[in-house]
Amino acid sequence: MRYLVTARVKSGQRDALRHAIEDGSLGDGSVAGDEYQRDMSQARELADGRVKWVETCFCATPLQEERPYWEEFFQFDSIKDAHARSQCRDENGTESWACCSCDCTKRLEAWLCKQGRRFEP
Repeated sequence: MRYLVTARVKSGQRDALRHAIEDGSLGDGSVAGDEYQRDMSQARELADGRVKWVETCFCATPLQEERPYWEEFFQFDSIKDAHARSQCRDENGTESWACCSCDCTKRLEAWLCKQGRRFEP
């Protein structure tokens, strides 16, 4: 399933986040692998300081695996389904791991890239 994540960088964590992105250590130890780096390369920062990105997650609870890694740097405002669960081929059992190559959120991602500015911690 894909989620639209909205969060704020925690006070005093911007430099640490920048370093983790630059040295590739963001998400080290997670089964999600390079997803963290991809997410941050696509993330957008809004004028009010919120950061938004589309996250792919296969956990029963949204971002269950990823949450500890993100919470080191971010305070979540919201985590919303990026599209109807009934249409998600992974979620409805039609195709396992379908989110890895699915373009179901193409319109959302196109809209998101027009919001705010590229996130650069």
